[in-house]
Amino acid sequence: MCGIVGYTGFQDAYEIVINGLRRLEYRGYDSAGIVLEGSDRKFEVEKTKGKVDDLVNISAQLKGTAKIGMGHTRWATHGVPSDRNSHPHLSNNNKIALVHNGIIENYDTIKKMLTEKGFTFKSETDTEVLVNLIQYFMDVNTEIDFPTAVRYALNEVYGAYAITVLHEDYPGVLVVGRLGSPLAIGIGDKEYFIASDASPFVEFTKEAIYLEEGHMATISLENGVDIRTINDNSKIEPEIQELKLSLEQIEKGGYEHFMLKEIFEQPKSIHDTMRGRLLVDEGVIKMAGIWDHVERFKNANRIIIIACGTSWHAGLIGEYLIEEYARIPVEVEYASEFRYRNPIITDKDVVIAISQSGETADTMAALKLAKEKGAFIYGICNVVDSSIARITDAGSYTHAGPEIGVASTKAFTAQLTILTLIAFKLGKHNGNLGNAEFMSLISELDAIPKKIEEVLSTTHELTQNIAKDFVNATNFLYLGRGYNYPAALEGALKLKEISYIHAEGYPAAEMKHGPIALIDENMPIVIIAPKKGHYDKIVSNVQEIKARKGKVIAVVNKGDQQVSSMADYVIEIPETSECFSPIVASVPLQLLAYYIAVYRGANVDQPRNLAKSVTVE
Repeated sequence: MCGIVGYTGFQDAYEIVINGLRRLEYRGYDSAGIVLEGSDRKFEVEKTKGKVDDLVNISAQLKGTAKIGMGHTRWATHGVPSDRNSHPHLSNNNKIALVHNGIIENYDTIKKMLTEKGFTFKSETDTEVLVNLIQYFMDVNTEIDFPTAVRYALNEVYGAYAITVLHEDYPGVLVVGRLGSPLAIGIGDKEYFIASDASPFVEFTKEAIYLEEGHMATISLENGVDIRTINDNSKIEPEIQELKLSLEQIEKGGYEHFMLKEIFEQPKSIHDTMRGRLLVDEGVIKMAGIWDHVERFKNANRIIIIACGTSWHAGLIGEYLIEEYARIPVEVEYASEFRYRNPIITDKDVVIAISQSGETADTMAALKLAKEKGAFIYGICNVVDSSIARITDAGSYTHAGPEIGVASTKAFTAQLTILTLIAFKLGKHNGNLGNAEFMSLISELDAIPKKIEEVLSTTHELTQNIAKDFVNATNFLYLGRGYNYPAALEGALKLKEISYIHAEGYPAAEMKHGPIALIDENMPIVIIAPKKGHYDKIVSNVQEIKARKGKVIAVVNKGDQQVSSMADYVIEIPETSECFSPIVASVPLQLLAYYIAVYRGANVDQPRNLAKSVTVE
């Protein structure tokens, strides 16, 4: 949550930092700020409530004034969005500037101590407490240097953080550290970049160091990158990695919004997720992470899937897939609840964690608990070298490519693709899937990208037209059965995330157990009704809705007549096996949510109060 950018080198630091903040704005966008170290060693600071464009409006005079600086785009935790709560924060002596992503849990105790020592505070943030704690250590022990003071301070705080710090008395030096929040260091030719992810510096260098958990680094042009452990100052040799990210991947490519671009990228992202894994001609699924530990999966008492938000919906579909095809018991848990309810976990359990960013704080905390209990940990995420990728015993990357839009689209369908491959591979291995059925299923899975292309071409304009009729709606119901119940949950989540219309997803059979009381002529109901999977029951649900004058938007297979004849709006999708229908049906639901939000004038890529990478609990 929040984005950090830092730079030292020969280029204009202002331009590097501002452009970097624009690329990280998906991580937080309620306020932004910048600090530059001028030629006189004095800090120039500008910060404001609002977006990066608002920061540019008040800071343009700083262009060309410095070769070192850092910036921040914020998602509020401690303190409301405001100018004074915006980062960077300065110490009481104005010599230290700090930007911070994460939460300092014991900030209140430290703040009371510092207040007793004469420190004063201008903001409501935990970040201002940390920067003053660094000053405190330098005040009470004049023998220690700036990086050591940062290390001392970090050893006193609890929580999660990624930080970048400047000190006026240490010109040209950036100190960074991380615990629970990502931070990357770009290695250029006589220049260095700091960022929450590699997107701010991808056009300048292809070499990066991903700072490890519990590590800090002192960076300067004179001495390069010096990495140390925070707890005991042990020196660490840096591991430089080659970036696979391209500039084209993180730009809109002619689309109005990143979300629309990412919806249309799904045929490619699904194909890329299967590439090298699904070999239809050979009749095999190659997944080293599964195959190397296949007996652990086969002999598991159960599989526990932990995730949050959209990834949790993917996990629910994963439960259907794995139980049906591999016949292994599966439980799906909200990561945010899992660790707090004293769960029963043993070394016979397999825990699958799903996260787009690989940095989700709740999921990370749940994983650590499961690991302590001896469970085997498998990760599914989209970001190479993310925290979840590092903590797990094995895993699979989704290869969806960068997803900038806050509301997940292509990452979701890529997660479903991975879960499908896992279910089929385990089912084939343990004998629950015969060869003929296995071949039929993987052939159909291989055809899904083409079916998504068809959906995009046939429903794009149609969903735009339907969306116009629901701009002023205040509530929506989404209904589905079987595999399509989690798809209904995801459709409802997409709508409320970006359009701010209240929406709920339900199993269609549960409608009569409460939600039916809401249905009248003003209530739109989206119902997922493919031919395969409880179709007759869905027909009955639609009849119940129409008897109460509800407005039905039906997602049906091509050629459907029964549900189509009753629905007010019909969206056709290609026929496919029930297990694949959530992937295919989700695409028009994404488009519908997108266009309703656009017509309501909402900021689709940056919906209010949300951030892409949720690195705080």
